[in-house]
Amino acid sequence: MGHWWYRNIVEPGKLPMFLALLAFVTSFLVTRVITRLIRAGRGPFKNITPGGLHVHHVVPGVILVIIGGFGAVGSARHGVAAYLSAVIFGLGAGLVLDEFALILHLDDVYWSEEGRKSVEIVVLTAALVALVLGGFLPFGVNDLTSEEAQSRGLVVMNTATNFFLALIALWKGKARTAIFGVVIPFVALVGAIRLARPGSPYARRFYVNRPRARAKAGLRAFHHDRRWAAPRRKFENFIGGTPDPKQPAVSPEKPENR
Repeated sequence: MGHWWYRNIVEPGKLPMFLALLAFVTSFLVTRVITRLIRAGRGPFKNITPGGLHVHHVVPGVILVIIGGFGAVGSARHGVAAYLSAVIFGLGAGLVLDEFALILHLDDVYWSEEGRKSVEIVVLTAALVALVLGGFLPFGVNDLTSEEAQSRGLVVMNTATNFFLALIALWKGKARTAIFGVVIPFVALVGAIRLARPGSPYARRFYVNRPRARAKAGLRAFHHDRRWAAPRRKFENFIGGTPDPKQPAVSPEKPENR
């Protein structure tokens, strides 16, 4: 384990990335715990509302991302400055992406169905960074043996292939399959070869004169959604909290306190 850690994390200068990922995941999880306690009215935590203005945690998150980003640019890959900048950047990124849905919709949708997008983007980001940290990409590691170079080269080729297949899956209207297919083998392949979802660009282009294909695609989408909607919701609710179906629409000018 020590040899792997040095060869794949320390030597290529990926330790700052590892620290940033650790800080990112920790920041997101701690933030979700605190916001759920605030929502339940438990614990000492309260919304920050100076002068009646609700300051969302994306604000300090942006500040931390700026500090950590410029600190990382001004430092080398090794050293205390690089490690500290990585931690600050990871903390800020966790706060920012925890409110990704708010930024996307320009509305306080934190506890709504739209707020689930924040959980999805955080999981995707952590998965992509973990893939880079896995040590399989042949960049930054010195004195690779022929076996190491071959295995890492295969992983890079597979990743590129997965990315191409993920684009096809996205074209067929399978956004989640495309996202996770980039990092999980065979997921993108399944999404690329199966029927497109109704209303997708692929379906509008190729299913116009194929009524049987349209009907089959609609039936398959219905059964797929009915089968996987509940497990997906349970997973997202476990991580991010259960959305409030009664949450009223909130204007961007007057966001509702959580």
